Amino acid sequence: MDTTSLPESAILPLIRERTGPVAEVRRTERGFSSDLTALVDCMKGPFFVKAMRNRPGGRRKSLIRERQISACLGHISPPLLWDVEDGDWLVLGFDVVDGRSSDFTPGSPDLPLVVEAVNQISRLPLPQVAQGWTETRWDRFAGFGPEAELFRGNSLLHTDINPSNMMVENGRVRVVDWAWPTRGAAFIDPALLILQLISAGHTPAEAEGWVSELPAWHRADPVAIDAFAAANLRMSVAFSERKPDEDWLKFMVTACRSWTDHRGVTPSVGSA
Repeated sequence: MDTTSLPESAILPLIRERTGPVAEVRRTERGFSSDLTALVDCMKGPFFVKAMRNRPGGRRKSLIRERQISACLGHISPPLLWDVEDGDWLVLGFDVVDGRSSDFTPGSPDLPLVVEAVNQISRLPLPQVAQGWTETRWDRFAGFGPEAELFRGNSLLHTDINPSNMMVENGRVRVVDWAWPTRGAAFIDPALLILQLISAGHTPAEAEGWVSELPAWHRADPVAIDAFAAANLRMSVAFSERKPDEDWLKFMVTACRSWTDHRGVTPSVGSA
């Protein structure tokens, strides 16, 4: 195989001014939305690198959005240290998180740290750059009438809360992979944490208990939460039917259905 065609080889001439001589580029297990996510061991680093082929489309837009939001996240996220771009590639270079994915299972000592990280996200002011990033991805799964409007708001959202994106480092959680931050209702990130906790083995009541003291949660309209739970069930069923061999989607259907049952919500969904 021609190794010069691999992303890690293709980006080296572009990033060398930022990195200096490179000793090794080690791909990471995470980062499915990028053409390359890697740890770059180099003279000026190390760096965590995300690279995308510079082609029009949603994946490129997600990396640009991550570049734009990085300066607004303070200590919650590892800082973006540099970015480079040419006609072929767009590359972001981040500080390396010397940590591990968090553990969402019942009894995990990481849980208070994760909850506090979600709380810190909810306290971030909505930056000017995010004013136009209205959250709409659940709209087509909302019920009839104005339900989608219940998901609107003026909070900065991460929208991809999961163990891999909540990295435990030195007794705190660093929130990574801001690939698609949006502007929406403050309860959405806590709600997404609830679904992840249920998927990790918590009962719905236990999962809701973990976020119950978050201002973004206990100030939310229960009607809006019910609508969001129903929309997530419809979404997970639709995605699972589209990709029936993806077991993780089946697990999410089970988690979503467990949550709607707990809340007494009975949305009409597909056949899954």
